[in-house]
Amino acid sequence: MGSLSVSANSSMAAERVVVISGKEVQRPVEILSATNDEFDFVTVEMKEKMDPKIFASSLRDSVSHWRQQGMKAVWLKLPIDLVNLVPAAVDEGFSYHHAEPDYLMLACWLSKTKQVLPSYATNRVHIGAFVMNDKREVLVVKESRGMFKRMDLWKFPTGFAEDGEDISEAAKREVKEETGIDSEFVEILAFGHRHEQFHGKSNLFFVCMMRPLSFVIQWQDSELEEAKRSLQLNH
Repeated sequence: MGSLSVSANSSMAAERVVVISGKEVQRPVEILSATNDEFDFVTVEMKEKMDPKIFASSLRDSVSHWRQQGMKAVWLKLPIDLVNLVPAAVDEGFSYHHAEPDYLMLACWLSKTKQVLPSYATNRVHIGAFVMNDKREVLVVKESRGMFKRMDLWKFPTGFAEDGEDISEAAKREVKEETGIDSEFVEILAFGHRHEQFHGKSNLFFVCMMRPLSFVIQWQDSELEEAKRSLQLNH
């Protein structure tokens, strides 16, 4: 059996006391490169390939080191080409936190206090564009598939905001993509919040008032059956 001994100002290296032939011998061990934040959370971002057995040993020593330092939790970011390290991390008490197309984030709570790891994003932003011209005509579309196709309904252009995209920009993009109409954002008319939607996540829906800047409709054949300006609104 071995124990980990570290100095107070050590961040990258430590020494392990191991017993060889009945004698205690100090051997250096490699602490995984990491950054600490103001919440005493450690972030390890793996970039280089490593043998899973060596990684398991380094991770075990690192976690012990960070516990002694009083760190509360560890974030472990593994790029997709290092997923072979996941079993070793799970064996050391890490669990999945979230995944993106090119990486997996795992987390391990170290403190004896209540676990307070922040959850990952749980909402998608959905927009509906209410486009009305000076004649009080409203732009509507008819989808070529899905629920609204089966119901044979006309509706506003809708879609989801992309990562890092403002609501106003998402509304302009969706109107342009679906109908070919350039528009400008005026204001948010209404919003709603629904739960247990796509993959069990929540959905924030914003209805945006838009003003058209062009007037030739060219609808998106891949998603729409038709687009038009509806009858004038009286109020």
